[in-house]
Amino acid sequence: MDIVSGVRGAGARRWFARLAIFAGAAVVLVLLVFAGIRAFALVGLGLAGLVLGAACAWWALARRGLVRILAFAVAAAAPVAVLVLYALSGLLWVVIVSLGLWAVAVSAGWAALRDIEPTDAPEFLTPPPRRPFLIMNPRSGGGKVGTFGLKEKAEALGADVLLLDTGHPTDVAELARRAVADGADLLGVAGGDGTQALVAGVAAEHGIPFMVVPAGTRNHFALDLGLDRADPSTSLDALTDGVELHVDLGFIGEQAFVNNASFGTYAVVVQSPAYRDDKVGTILQMLPDLLTHRSGPRLAVFAAAAAIEEPQAVLVSNNPYQLGDLAGLGRRDRLDSGVLGVLGIKVDSAAQAVDMLRGEHARGLTVLTASEVVVDADEPEVQVGVDGEALTLPAPVRCVIRPRALRVRVPRSRPGVPRARPTVDWRRLRRLAFT
Repeated sequence: MDIVSGVRGAGARRWFARLAIFAGAAVVLVLLVFAGIRAFALVGLGLAGLVLGAACAWWALARRGLVRILAFAVAAAAPVAVLVLYALSGLLWVVIVSLGLWAVAVSAGWAALRDIEPTDAPEFLTPPPRRPFLIMNPRSGGGKVGTFGLKEKAEALGADVLLLDTGHPTDVAELARRAVADGADLLGVAGGDGTQALVAGVAAEHGIPFMVVPAGTRNHFALDLGLDRADPSTSLDALTDGVELHVDLGFIGEQAFVNNASFGTYAVVVQSPAYRDDKVGTILQMLPDLLTHRSGPRLAVFAAAAAIEEPQAVLVSNNPYQLGDLAGLGRRDRLDSGVLGVLGIKVDSAAQAVDMLRGEHARGLTVLTASEVVVDADEPEVQVGVDGEALTLPAPVRCVIRPRALRVRVPRSRPGVPRARPTVDWRRLRRLAFT
């Protein structure tokens, strides 16, 4: 960045900070001028609706029968009732204007506090592969391999392509090892994150580059690599005009994962035989016992000299996820920080469910980072979801991270990693606006 553009950027951020401060002050003025003493009642009524909705949501998930039905009804009716009371008081327009001004304040705060300097991982120039080997799942992502002509395009660029026979179980890791033994100098996958993780482990084991073609359904790993998920064929440009990123790789036991390993409620539910045919019904049937610890393993998590006792859900991720921004959930700014992200959730009552409205500051939410995480249980085996694949592993389960263990070849030209929104820090905004 040159000096002139840096000065311009600083000036723009200062004006965004001022806009955030003025819009935030305008919220207070609108409420006090047009609602007067009733402004406190408006705010209190809105908070009461949120609290009631959160408590009823907990009861709806943790109970069955009539209590569940009533809780669902109240949770749905609470926000409607609040809006009706606002309208009857003649102050609905005040609430709408205040919310609009608050949205402006927060958006301007994000723009002011967004870092100017890029945080992208370093790129390494390396020669194109001579014998690339790609594994493609023709059914992944609703048939993207065929829709985008990935096999034909990859072969035209000199790659050896193997289409998986989805009618029979296939050991993709063994296929990748055979390819390396036959001289492959790059391994790639067009498929889901679970398949990518298995082949990525082989690539890291042999120290050769790995390539991601986002032909799966969600493609979280591709998102965090900055690839174009809308058109997976653009990832094939890495074969001829690519650079390398050196990223971390998570391991649960000896198995690699590129995104995360989940323990607890979700991991148990998805392994139920009934889940595939009736997802919603199975979740509603199993959740009450799982959330109240009447069934399922009681977990204990040990990481970075901290312990999480009996959480209902635990997520161990290859680099931490963004939590301060709802739009950034499920997204990682970096893949080379050298640490695992740990997210533990423990909610044992409606009161604790209400406390979760505090976000990162909720007592039932544990967020930390560590290079090693151990998940133990009061049962000999633990259900785990590893990059979307359901596994059952002997307890305790050990997760570690291997910094920069994976060489990922990506196109030189690509969309890039979406920037996460920063936490709005009003003290920092005030200093930026008026200093």
